[in-house]
Order: sequence, then structure tokens, then C-alpha cells
Amino acid sequence: MNDEMWPTLPVTSWRKTYETLQMLTQIVGKIRLAATPKENHWWNSTLYVTPSGLTTSVMYHNDMPFKIEFDLNKHFLIIEKAFGYCKKIPLESRPVADYYSDIMSTLESIGISLSIWSTPVEVENGIPFEKDYVHSTYDGNMANKFWRILTQSSRLFTEFRSWFLGKVSPVHFFWGAFDLAVTRFSGRGAPVHPGVPNCPKHVMVEAYSHEVSSCGLWPGGGPFKGPVYYSYSYPEPQGFKEAQVKPAEAYYESSLGEFILPYEIVRTSESPDQSLLSFLQSTYEAAASAAKWERNVLERQ
Repeated sequence: MNDEMWPTLPVTSWRKTYETLQMLTQIVGKIRLAATPKENHWWNSTLYVTPSGLTTSVMYHNDMPFKIEFDLNKHFLIIEKAFGYCKKIPLESRPVADYYSDIMSTLESIGISLSIWSTPVEVENGIPFEKDYVHSTYDGNMANKFWRILTQSSRLFTEFRSWFLGKVSPVHFFWGAFDLAVTRFSGRGAPVHPGVPNCPKHVMVEAYSHEVSSCGLWPGGGPFKGPVYYSYSYPEPQGFKEAQVKPAEAYYESSLGEFILPYEIVRTSESPDQSLLSFLQSTYEAAASAAKWERNVLERQ
């Protein structure tokens, strides 16, 4: 195990930074949503892991390219526009409301005028960004540990993604739930999603318009004391939850309808790569077999 690349990160060690960073990624994610054409399953709204943090990738305002990045190594929020403009906003302990004002005024000053819905989603009691003086903590060491976990997870999710020939999502970061995910599709439609708390129903209806097997990494919270890997199928086929999956420490969490593998099991295993890849593959096989996907067509042999 490499503690540098697979660091430990209990939720209690960085809860306030986690909550603040989630609000900042929601601001930036909503900007990306406003600046890009709508794609299936909201893929145009996500962020991506980079060698230094997270990025929107290139966006356009009219014909002008720009991007926003989180540098979680040097700890800046970077707004960059084509032809040389670059502003670095230090990532430090200060209120989300101040960040929101800085980000939006910076964009306005360089001719990028966008309107976003300023209430966060998929969180309880969301405070509009411009009024959020509650979330104001940034611990750079903890944020950097989270980035390191994201890089290793993204690396292995990308390998797992390459084994599938059918429709498959990018490996991307959803700022609503604050999780890294990759999703495979059977090619068949799915029943209308019933929705989730604290999120407009149409968002989930679009996200789950087609049958999926999805896996990801979530930093933890609630009953989970640290990050967890998850895997689920929508709609969940009969027999999925009873499947025997790998590694042995993985289990089905009925309250979520997902298989769970604690990150600590992966990081402390003899081979983190093998531990995680076996979880991703075995849970996918459980979903695809139970739902009778056309695996001979969809999978790389």
C-alpha cells in the first residue's frame, strides 16, 4: 500500500472542508451547466479529475473559450479565458458567499455573463450561495488527500471503462452528490425514476432514462465513517442483491440499494488495484447477468 497515493481520510477529519468544497464545486458545476449544450444524462454538467485537481474542461461563452479549475495542490480556484486572461482565487477559509461574489464578478468583468440557480442541490437545507456564511472552512491538506483518492479511483475507473464496448459515460465528478462515477448502459430504456430528496425530479428522470449499471466513489457521511465505493443497477433486477461479489468485504446495503466496498478495505489491501477492479467487475456482472444484458455484444472479449 502507498499511503501517499492511497491516503486515509475519515469524514471527521475534514467534514467542514468537505462541505465547503462541495458548495464551491456546485457553483462551478452550475456555471458549466449554464455554459454548455445539454447532453444526455446531464453529462455536460460534470467536472473531471486532472493532475492537480478538478476542471470543467473547455466551455464557451458565445465564441470565447474559457474554463474553471480547482488546483488542490497549490490551492487556487483558477478562471482562465482564451488569449491570455487568468485569475487565481486562493482556496482558503472564507465564506462561500464571498467565493460566489468573486467568481461571478470575475466572469462578468471578462465579458462572460451567466445566470445560475444559486441554491445547492442534493443537500439538506441548502443555503443560497450568496447567503452562505456557514460554510467557510478550507484545509488544504485534507482537500489534497481527497484529490489523491480521486486520482487513483479515476485511473482504475478508466481501466474498467475500457472493457466495455457499449454506451458508457466518461469518468466524471458529479457535484450534486459529490461523487466520482462511471456508468454502463444496456441500451434499453428504463422506468421513470421516482426522484430523490432535495433534487428536482426532472433531473433524475433525465439521469436515469435508460437502464444502467453504475459505480463510483463517495467521500462518506451518515453511517459511513470514510469514503466508500458503490455499485448499483437501475432498475434493480431480481436476484441482483443476492449475488456473490468480490472482494469478500463487499456487501449489499439494503437502505441504499447498492453494493458497498469501504475505501479503507481497498487502501489497506495487498493490491488496491486488484481489490477495486474485482469489485467493479463482479458487481457489474451481477447486474448484467440478472438483467440479461447482451453481454457478448457489449463487452470487450
